[in-house]
Amino acid sequence: MDKNQLKEELIQFIYLNCKKICGALIGLIIGVLILTIGFFKTLLLFITTLVGYYVGSRWRFEEDLKDFILRIIPERFK
Repeated sequence: MDKNQLKEELIQFIYLNCKKICGALIGLIIGVLILTIGFFKTLLLFITTLVGYYVGSRWRFEEDLKDFILRIIPERFK
């Protein structure tokens, strides 16, 4: 078996099992976080990440950011 064939089989395996691999990686990351920083800090990190994801998905980024910046900048600099 040469390198190119092995590479193609690996790419096909990853493509067919993408959700399983992503789930395993997320589980690994959560496990490492719990072992290193503790359960409650990991839970807080997870909750703040979900809140950030929710806010980011609901926020019209370009329009709201422009309005936000224009509100912060004093009138003399506009």
